[in-house]
Amino acid sequence: MTSPGAVPPARERVVLAQRRGARIVRTRVEVQEQTEVGDAMIRGLVRAQLSLALRVAVAVGLAFGAVPVLLLLFPRVADVAVFGIRLPWFLAGAPLPILLAAGWFYIRAAERNEQDFTDLVDD
Repeated sequence: MTSPGAVPPARERVVLAQRRGARIVRTRVEVQEQTEVGDAMIRGLVRAQLSLALRVAVAVGLAFGAVPVLLLLFPRVADVAVFGIRLPWFLAGAPLPILLAAGWFYIRAAERNEQDFTDLVDD
C-alpha cells in the first residue's frame, strides 16, 4: 500500500502486437506524390491497358479481315446460302455483334486491370 500523499507511478502502455489498421499505406502515398515507385506503378497500369486495347483491336481486325480473305481464297463460299440469304450478305450483319462482344470484353477486362491496380495501391 502506498501512503496517502505519495504520487502513483505513471501508467505504461504495453503493446503486444501492432494493429493492422494503424500502419500507413505507403503505396497510396507513392502514387499521390508521384514518386518513382508511384510513377512506375501508373506506367504499369497504362501498359496493361494499352496491351489489352491492342489485343482486342487485333482480334477484331482478324475477325473482320477473315471474311474478305475467305471469299477471295474460296470463291465458291459466296454461293452458299444461309436461311435463304447468300453468305456475303449474311456476313455483312456480323460486324455489329462482333463489335458489341469486343466492347463488352474490353470494358470488363479494363475494369479488372483498374481493380487490380486499386488493390495493389490499397494493399
